Amino acid sequence: MRAGLDQLPYICPMQLMISFFITLRWLDVVDIVIVALLLYQLYSLVRGTSAVSIFFGILLFYLLWLLVKALNMQLLATILGQFIGVGVIALIIVFQQELRRFLLMVGSRGIFNKENFKGFSGLNSVAYGSLNYEAIVSACQKMALQHTGALIVLTRKSDLKYHANTGERLDSEITSSILESIFFKNNPLHDGAVIISNNRVKAAKCVLPLTENTIFPFQLGLRHRAAVGISEQSDAIAIAVSEQTGEISIARNGALKINISPKQLREVLAEEFDD
Repeated sequence: MRAGLDQLPYICPMQLMISFFITLRWLDVVDIVIVALLLYQLYSLVRGTSAVSIFFGILLFYLLWLLVKALNMQLLATILGQFIGVGVIALIIVFQQELRRFLLMVGSRGIFNKENFKGFSGLNSVAYGSLNYEAIVSACQKMALQHTGALIVLTRKSDLKYHANTGERLDSEITSSILESIFFKNNPLHDGAVIISNNRVKAAKCVLPLTENTIFPFQLGLRHRAAVGISEQSDAIAIAVSEQTGEISIARNGALKINISPKQLREVLAEEFDD
C-alpha cells in the first residue's frame, strides 16, 4: 500500500493556484460580481425585517433534514423531504413581499444605480444610532397638546426604501417645525407616515402595512394599526399621536405602548438611538 502511494504524482500547490487563475476568465469575474450584487440587494431589502428570522428558520429546517437523513430515520426524512421538495414554491410564498420589492427596485431604478452601491462603498457614513430625537419629542409634545394626528417612523437597520417610495420624497433635516408643518391638517402631506432615516426626514405621506393582530384594541384607529404593522415587519420604531385623545403611543417589535409622556418618549429614544 505504501508503495502505491509513493507512485502517485506530486502536485505542487503553486501549480494548482496558477492553474486556477489561468482557467478563471474575465466573464467568471463578472459573473461573481453580479451574483454578489444581487445577493447584497436582497440582503438590504430584508435587513432588519422579519424575513431574516424566517430565512434562519428555513435554514435550520434544512439542516434538520440533513441530520435526519444522516441518521437514516426513514419516516421522518420522507416527511421532511416532501417539504424540501417544494422549497422553491414555499420560498416564493413566504418572501413574496420581499421579492416584489426587489423586482420593483430593479424595474424602477435598475441594479446599477449609484444608490445601490452605498452599502459597498461606505457612503452611508451616518449610523442608525445617531438621531436628533429632541426635535421629535418636542414636535410630538406640541402636536399632542393640539390634538394633531401624526405617525412618525424611525428606521434602524432597515431603511424602508420601499415604503418611502410610496410617499413624497423630502430628504430634509429634522426640526420640530418641519414635523409640525407636515402634519398640519391643511397640509397635503399630513395624511400618511413620515419616515426618518439616517437622521433625515426622508419622505412623508407614506403608506404602511397594517397589523393583522385580531386582538388589537378596537378603540385605536388605522394610525396605530399602521404603527404596529411596520414594527412587526421591520425593526423600525413608530410613534403615533392620536387626533382624538392627543395621546402619544410608541410601537416596537410589534408591541404598542399607549399614552406615554414626552419624558418617557425621550427615554425610549435615548435608549435606542444614543451612541
